[in-house]
Order: sequence, then C-alpha cells, then structure tokens
Amino acid sequence: MLRYINVRSKQRNEFIDITEKINEVIKESGIASGVCYIYVPHTTAGVTINEGADPSVQRDIQNSLNRLFPYEMNYSHREGNADAHIKSSVIGTSQFVIIDEARLVLGTWQSVYFCEFDGPRHRRVALKFIADK
Repeated sequence: MLRYINVRSKQRNEFIDITEKINEVIKESGIASGVCYIYVPHTTAGVTINEGADPSVQRDIQNSLNRLFPYEMNYSHREGNADAHIKSSVIGTSQFVIIDEARLVLGTWQSVYFCEFDGPRHRRVALKFIADK
C-alpha cells in the first residue's frame, strides 16, 4: 500500500516534524502491525529520525550541516543548490520504521523529520506500508 503526504517548507533549510502526519495515514490505512518505509523522492531534501522534544537539536544539526556544506562555495554544480544535494546525500532519503498498534514505533524522544535543504518548496513524501500477515 502506497500513500503520500504533502509537506510545505517555509525556509531554505528546515526540519519539519512529520511524525503525526504519518501516524494519521497509518490509522486511515487500517494497518495495525507491520513496517512503514518513508521515502523522500527529491534530490535536495531528506528524512531523519532524531530528538523530538528539544528543537535545539534540529538547529544544531542544521548548523553543523551548514558549516560542513556552506551555501556558497566553489561548487561545480551551477544551479546554486549544490549544498542541498550534498546535505540530502548525507542525511539520506529513506527510513524504515516498525508499526505496532497502528502507530510508528519510536523512542520516547524520537520524531520523524522531513529535511528541507532547498526551500521554500512544496514537497511529497512517499509512505509504503508492509502489513504483518
């Protein structure tokens, strides 16, 4: 079963918590137990699982990525978003998460974040569910 959620970023670099959006889609799907494959089909965005209680963690990750891969550098890619492509590759574009009791199985402090590196934009995130038999 394949579903999509829409995400709209407001900044060039932004981490957007999509955990509850995913849980809503899981509930609507009727799947109680299985696996959720989360995939971002964009070359300048990604998805990660990390601290959900303290927003300073997302800022620290973004600041570290910006220091490692600054917006302006002598990149060969001339569209002006080479840093976003590199950040997407480093963070990655997919995650697998277990589903139990019709919700993602995450640690107490964990959330799923859509990672925007070339916004603001309208994006889609693909969710593939594999239900237990």
